[in-house]
Amino acid sequence: MSSSTVNRAGPWEWGGLAVLSLPTVLLGLDVTVLYLALPSLAEDLRPSGTEALWIMDAYGFLIAGFLITMGTLGDRVGRRKLLMIGVAAFGAVSAVAAFSDSTELLIASRAALGIAGATLMPSTLALISNMFADPRQRSVAIGVWATSFALGMALGPVVGGAVLAHFWWGSAFLVAVPVAIVTLVAAPLLIPEYRAPRGGRFDLLSVVLSLIAILPVVYAVKRVAKDGLGTATIGAAVIGLVFAVLFVRRQGKLASPLLDVRLFTDRTFSAALSVLLVGLVGVGGSMLLITQQLQLVEGLPPVEAGLWMGPPALMMFVAAIGAPLVARRVPPGIVVAVTLALSTFGYVLLTQVDAAGGVALMVIGFGLVYLGLGAIAALGTDLVVGAAPPEKAGSASAMSETVQELGLALGVAILGSLATAVYRDRADDDIPAGTPPEVAEAAGDSLAGASSVADRMPDGWLDQAREAATSGLHMAMLVAAVGSLVLSLLSAVALRHIGVIGGGEPQADEAALDGAAATEGAARSEV
Repeated sequence: MSSSTVNRAGPWEWGGLAVLSLPTVLLGLDVTVLYLALPSLAEDLRPSGTEALWIMDAYGFLIAGFLITMGTLGDRVGRRKLLMIGVAAFGAVSAVAAFSDSTELLIASRAALGIAGATLMPSTLALISNMFADPRQRSVAIGVWATSFALGMALGPVVGGAVLAHFWWGSAFLVAVPVAIVTLVAAPLLIPEYRAPRGGRFDLLSVVLSLIAILPVVYAVKRVAKDGLGTATIGAAVIGLVFAVLFVRRQGKLASPLLDVRLFTDRTFSAALSVLLVGLVGVGGSMLLITQQLQLVEGLPPVEAGLWMGPPALMMFVAAIGAPLVARRVPPGIVVAVTLALSTFGYVLLTQVDAAGGVALMVIGFGLVYLGLGAIAALGTDLVVGAAPPEKAGSASAMSETVQELGLALGVAILGSLATAVYRDRADDDIPAGTPPEVAEAAGDSLAGASSVADRMPDGWLDQAREAATSGLHMAMLVAAVGSLVLSLLSAVALRHIGVIGGGEPQADEAALDGAAATEGAARSEV
């Protein structure tokens, strides 16, 4: 259909997009805002290495677990209504997290933030599809949406560093409160309500099946990180996979499923989702490790570490805006492949970082990693949503957001655990004999733990711990580099059938004009 035959969005809709961008930035920011707060948080709450990982990624895992459910719920109760409920809950739980006085309460708060965040993500993207009927305008709006989330992720360390320079670690959570208030006031004024006319029955059994499919897998990942591969870990993974099969089979039988599994038969949809998932695994792990490297190894204060994250954030922003524009002339598969190749080079540079004086190399390498993030976040989301028919945009939106959140959380769990394992292996060998058990346990568990007991260890031992942590960074970044290179090659192949963005629409319009001219000519000849 020609873009001239649909209603084009005006200032009111673009103002609504600005409002929708606020919670989107907030969601991205909350993924990374704790990266710089983790060292001071560790000194206060004294979490174990595994608890620290739970604090970081419980948020992302719970978002991933509930996205599909909340996307379907929004269709039934109203997308704007669910958005406002989620924003209010997000602001309230953020206040609770800010004043948590125990590791358990903070982990529970992060999990609750994940559930609240799951109400926001599909609502924002689905409302954009409702507000922007014109395909070209919708593509730009989705690009702004994707950029907002990625920008929030990039700003997390900067904002965290700024507030930590003056306040305690919990203040990083309070950033959400004013954003929630502004959104609640502006949303009813600028954003229209949408509710599916025939939403169908909300299947609670599917919700239960989806959660039982995801949570045991989460447990398995965490158990491997702590205790290695064992009977309990394998059993949890098997349970998750079994229930995942049951979930998919049930969706195929329902008239109104939580997830329309037929979407995966579309080659573009499946390929774009795969790129988003695998690409963000490396990004999620590297963000955590680089911010820790800047503070715990290089010894930078939080605000300075946050400022050093600014140049990579700028590169991400440029890629997120520029990639969709380049893809109007160059096929998206080529754009994604090239940017991922640059990210691969960035990961390789990060494997060469020294335990001292490696800030410049970290910024350059991480900047190239972020370049790939910006491109795949913008183009990947647009390809996923564009591959689905309009009536399935909600399911497509939920899947796009699910794999992005899951990819980030898996990156923290997998690469973070790999780096921790390397650290523990090296640090345990360097702990002097006769060290008190509680001190040895903290020093051998993580670099944050080692820093907290450095005054009870021999002189020079903390430098050895920093060397061990840097070795862990090198190993994790090497694995990420291999994954990024493979993904770059696969993207060029899997996405090669996709033409330039918007390239089909002018041709369709010309065909329509030719058809109209032929019809008019035939009518004249008859006269």
